[in-house]
Amino acid sequence: MTAGEYRARLEQTRRRQADAERRAASLRRREATARASATQQRSSAARTHNTGLRDGRLRSAARREKEANRAARDAASWEARGALLGKRAAALDVLWAEADAEEREAVETVLRHERREAMLRIASEQTRLDTRITLTEGKMNDVIRHLRAPRPEPLRVLMLGAAAGGDLRIPREQARIRTAVERALHRDLVELDAHPAATADHLLDGLTRFRPHVVHFSGHSAADLVVFEQDTDRFHDGAVVSARAFARAIAAVDEQPLLVLLNSCDSAPQAARLVDTVPLAIGMSASIGDIDAITYAARFYAAVADGQSIRSAHAQGRVAIEMAGLLDHDLPTLFHAADVDPSTALLVSPPPVAPPPLPTPTDDNSEPVAGP
Repeated sequence: MTAGEYRARLEQTRRRQADAERRAASLRRREATARASATQQRSSAARTHNTGLRDGRLRSAARREKEANRAARDAASWEARGALLGKRAAALDVLWAEADAEEREAVETVLRHERREAMLRIASEQTRLDTRITLTEGKMNDVIRHLRAPRPEPLRVLMLGAAAGGDLRIPREQARIRTAVERALHRDLVELDAHPAATADHLLDGLTRFRPHVVHFSGHSAADLVVFEQDTDRFHDGAVVSARAFARAIAAVDEQPLLVLLNSCDSAPQAARLVDTVPLAIGMSASIGDIDAITYAARFYAAVADGQSIRSAHAQGRVAIEMAGLLDHDLPTLFHAADVDPSTALLVSPPPVAPPPLPTPTDDNSEPVAGP
């Protein structure tokens, strides 16, 4: 019999015991009432001198005494039944406890077995996952090393600006960046593609056609979104693109950019996630002022075009904000992949200077001497 069946029988037996005890108690009260009434009738009969009245009271006393005896017998019977049910309940209680303990032990044994199997499965899955991660990291390291290698081509910067409400000086920022690059040491090695009213299509087209090394975005953003413009001449509120969609667009091309710079408010969380896709990313840790953002961007790209490392360019951009007496110099935040050192990462590397040609040997008549 199961523990549940023992418990059901135990509860049923206890209910019957309680019922028997209630009946016995009720009969004992009836007995006491009848005996008290019989005693009262006899006492009254003893005090009367009327023979007829005395006999009637004695007969009434006898009936009450008989009722009391019958109630006493019934009460004793129910008391005996209650006692028997109590013993049965005690025995069932023991059997239920034993069965419950056995079933709990059986369940615990099964749970221990299932936990062990689950731990083995988790360990196996973790081993396979670690292997896949190791292989993936190896492939990613190879790709990133390839991306960091010097390339015999200009640095391409895709500049996207979006301020549908007209509250940001996007053209001014792009003009400052262009001027800074044109004055730089290696200005011929930097190519800018600027879109002052950028839509999401400008991003997608630029990634595939311009193939930028750097994607620069200026506008409004938050931790989980970027606001582009719509392709319309009317005033509008902008086109919201989720941070997830923006990152997926960056990752969708065959050659991902080396750097994504989000020169927009509260974009640091996005930049932190972007280094899963690109080696380097920069975002703002809070709401940054328009002039602060322009100052940082101009100095950053000037340093990059001068052949400085990303760490140096980032530090110079922050210092430029501070030296201008502005307050948001600590907001630009640089993130990088685990195997990328920003202090050695260069986006502009001048081509090596070819050595001067060796002089051609000549004879005494200054004619070239034929080789052997």
